[in-house]
Amino acid sequence: MIGAGPAPERLTCSRAGCLERATQRVEWRNPKIHAEDRVKVWLACDEHVEFLAGFLRAREFPVRVAAADGVTGQGADA
Repeated sequence: MIGAGPAPERLTCSRAGCLERATQRVEWRNPKIHAEDRVKVWLACDEHVEFLAGFLRAREFPVRVAAADGVTGQGADA
């Protein structure tokens, strides 16, 4: 079962291949398929936060960046 294991000790960046500690949450949704109350979350390190947010903004998705404090789980999708 997915998510049945212990919670990770630290949150890592969602950028492919990056193993750095996540410091930011990139919250987004695809308005074509997600209701307004559905928010997905990518985690980002300081180096990749603008890359990930820019990727989503280029697709005209609503994006919000916030501190990763209080995030639980690994969360490539929330």
